Amino acid sequence: MPCDPRITPDGAELQLVFDSDPFAVRRALAALTTGLAPHLPVPTDRDTVEIVLAEVLNNVVEHAYRAGPGRIELRIRPTAEGLICAIADHGLPMPGGMLPQGLLSTPATTDSLPEGGYGWHLIRMLSQDLCYCRDRGRNCLSFRLARTQSAPFQ
Repeated sequence: MPCDPRITPDGAELQLVFDSDPFAVRRALAALTTGLAPHLPVPTDRDTVEIVLAEVLNNVVEHAYRAGPGRIELRIRPTAEGLICAIADHGLPMPGGMLPQGLLSTPATTDSLPEGGYGWHLIRMLSQDLCYCRDRGRNCLSFRLARTQSAPFQ
């Protein structure tokens, strides 16, 4: 299925549904960059949105759907303060039914830097109101991404 952002009838919400595959995530991020451009006039805000969504969506692909493919649902509602994001999937639940803490450990040397483990730290650092629940076999993650400066809602 091609990744084509749809704006809801009231023009207030961007919705995407796509396969849990790295290339589909890449296409979704490209579509979002275009679809959200009018709502994010500041380049650093666009970069933040892309970083957080890339980390979250790639985690869904790599971890929630590690047992097999599935679909990812993404809704983004622009507000005067930023974006409200909601992501849902039918993959495996978060370990322990809760979000990872995203704590960074200090390696003894640069040779011992872990390959991963920075994603949840970035997600927690760049987002607000982060919330996870498991509801009727679905992972539901929501968060808010604030603008760095006030911009008129479009």
